[in-house]
Parts: sequence; C-alpha cells; structure tokens
Amino acid sequence: MRDVIEKLLILQDRDRKIVRVHAELGNIKPERDALQRRLNGAQQALDAAKLKLKQIETERKQLELEVEAKKQQIEKYSLQQFQTKKNDEYKALAHEIDGCKAAIVTLEDQQLELMERADEVQKEIAAANQTLQEMKKLADSQAAQLSDREQSLKRQLADFESNHDELTAAVEESVLARYQRLRKQRGESSVVGIEHSVCGGCHMKLPIQIVISCQGQNELVSCPNCGRILYYARHMDLAVAE
Repeated sequence: MRDVIEKLLILQDRDRKIVRVHAELGNIKPERDALQRRLNGAQQALDAAKLKLKQIETERKQLELEVEAKKQQIEKYSLQQFQTKKNDEYKALAHEIDGCKAAIVTLEDQQLELMERADEVQKEIAAANQTLQEMKKLADSQAAQLSDREQSLKRQLADFESNHDELTAAVEESVLARYQRLRKQRGESSVVGIEHSVCGGCHMKLPIQIVISCQGQNELVSCPNCGRILYYARHMDLAVAE
C-alpha cells in the first residue's frame, strides 16, 4: 500500500497546486477591475471639478450680462432725465438710476465671489489632475505586473497539468474514484497523515486498531470519523497525545 499512498500523495499535491493556481488566476480580473475603478474615480473627480468651473463661468457671464443691462438702463434713464422738464419725473428717473447702480454693486460683488470660487476650483482641478496622472502611472505599472503574474501563472498551470493525466492513470481506478469522491466532500486534504493517534484531517483521536492497520500499510485505511484516507510515515509520532 505504500506505493499506492505515494501515488495518491503526489496526485494530491499536484491537485492542490492546480487549485491554487486557478484561484490566483481567478483573482487577476477582480484586481484589474479594482485598478480600473480607482482610475475611473480619479478621472471622475477631475471631470467633476472641471464641470464645477464651467458652471461658475456660466454664472459669471450671466452676471456680466445683467451688469451690462443695468448700465444700459442707466443710460436710458439719464437720457430721459435730460429730455424731461418735469421735476417729479426727473426725481423718479434719478431713483431708478440709483436702484440700477445699487444692483450693479451687488452684481459685481457676486462676480468677485465667483472669481474667488473659480480660483479655488482651479486649484481643485490642478490637484485632481495631478492625482489622475499619478494614478495612471501606478495603474500602468500594476497592470503590467498583473499581466506578468497572469502569464507566469498560466505557465505554471500548463506545467502542472501537463502530466496530470499520467499521475491520475497511475492510480488504481477504484482507489482513484475513492480519492476523487473524498476531494469533493473534504476538499484538498483527502489523504492525511496520523500523528499522536489523531487524524490529520478532522483531528479526532483514532482507535488503536486503525492506527495499527495504518502503520502496517497492508491496506488503505480510512478515518472512521471523516472518511479520509490515512497514511503513516516514519517521522510521525504514533504515541497517544496526552
């Protein structure tokens, strides 16, 4: 049975490596997606800052138009003042002119506020652009590393799978079926050693007869608790744990 166990352990080790590589390959896409999300986030922050500046410019131009309209009204009222001979009309027009001048002062104050906001947003744009450029460099570097790792893993997988069929074929059909069934039920550790009379899979204490049978290596022995295939090697301690 020692030869059978050795073949199973070799096959199990190969299966573990294949599973590990598949898992690592499966992580590549999520890592790429996360990288792209961070890059998109930096781009969106820059776009948002630019949009904010554009909105400020639109508001500022609107205020300029309103100021110009008020100035034109002042010219209109001033001309009417020049043309009127009635004192009441003159005073009313003067009142309208004063109102336009006050409105212009308010509008110009709003323009100054918008200019200050625009300066702040320009700084936001510069910072967001710097962040984006740094993110692009980092993304390019990490994307290249991911591609290299992916290619390396694919080569490893191809190497591990190259003679997997031979390793499988080397195991007796009935034993292989038992091993594969256990893999589905117990995962990667289907063939486990015993130490201190304890199963290396479920860690339950084994009956002495099971331990002796396993040490004898005359037949395949299963753990009565979890069903895993048991094996014994010289470095293992069969003494019962205290």
